[in-house]
Amino acid sequence: MFVDAIEKIDQFTRPVHFIIRYYAGSDIVPGTATLFFVNEDGFAVTCRHVARQILHANSIYENYLKFKGELRKFEKDPGLATQRNLLETKYKIASDSPIRILFNFIHCVSAYKGLTIHLHPTQDLAIIQFRNYESKQYQSHARFLKDSRMVKQGRYLCRLGYPFPEFTNYRYNKHTGDIEWTTEGKIKTPSFPIDGIITRHIGDNSEVVGIEMSTPGLRGQSGGPLFDQNGIIYGMQSSTRHLHLGFDQVNREVTIDGHRKRVSNYPFLNVGQCVHVDVIKQFLKEKHIRYYEADPA
Repeated sequence: MFVDAIEKIDQFTRPVHFIIRYYAGSDIVPGTATLFFVNEDGFAVTCRHVARQILHANSIYENYLKFKGELRKFEKDPGLATQRNLLETKYKIASDSPIRILFNFIHCVSAYKGLTIHLHPTQDLAIIQFRNYESKQYQSHARFLKDSRMVKQGRYLCRLGYPFPEFTNYRYNKHTGDIEWTTEGKIKTPSFPIDGIITRHIGDNSEVVGIEMSTPGLRGQSGGPLFDQNGIIYGMQSSTRHLHLGFDQVNREVTIDGHRKRVSNYPFLNVGQCVHVDVIKQFLKEKHIRYYEADPA
């Protein structure tokens, strides 16, 4: 059903790789997100929550370096623990706070000199412009649904993204005390499609802004395109909603491997939430960015 469409979509859909180090942890945590290109001029769209990580990466690290610099003054102070707590409060650093975020755009463009990022004011949508690059590493571009009346309940669609990070080209550098990318290890993460039907439209202030899908969007698919069997874009994967089904089983007796046990279960239905195609097109239009439309065959 989606074989040809995925081959088309894969030409301009790309992963963003992240490596993150947290304040209370020593491990490097890999992560992925997705973007797709809307024209031949280096403009792509992704989720606002993804773009914010890119925008704030430097300021997060600068804040941590300032914290470390002040804390260093109290290294031989008997009140070090107290000073650490005070500085953690001052710099808003908690155990689960990221202190270093590095990102890498995979096979997007070569040797870009800068980025311009536009965040949508209300929706989980952002535009990324790669500036002053040497060459494109993507082919073709998105074609958005021209007539959004085609976005109907029951329509069978697919999403493509990069939800399972398999890249290993990173390390912790003991000499610099920092994480870094390397030229060794696996550098790619395979794409992963997931299908489903449109279940509901999502509204905001009497306006349709989103599309709900019968299957969840997976972590790392955020920013990936939602498309039909012709490869026409209907929206962009944003998040997953968890709908409580109400079929709760509390302390119920069941037999497992011949043994009676008491179990509880609180089932939820995980559904995907996508940014509507009209929202994407309108934002591109507001920023005077060229995009392309198509009708289903």
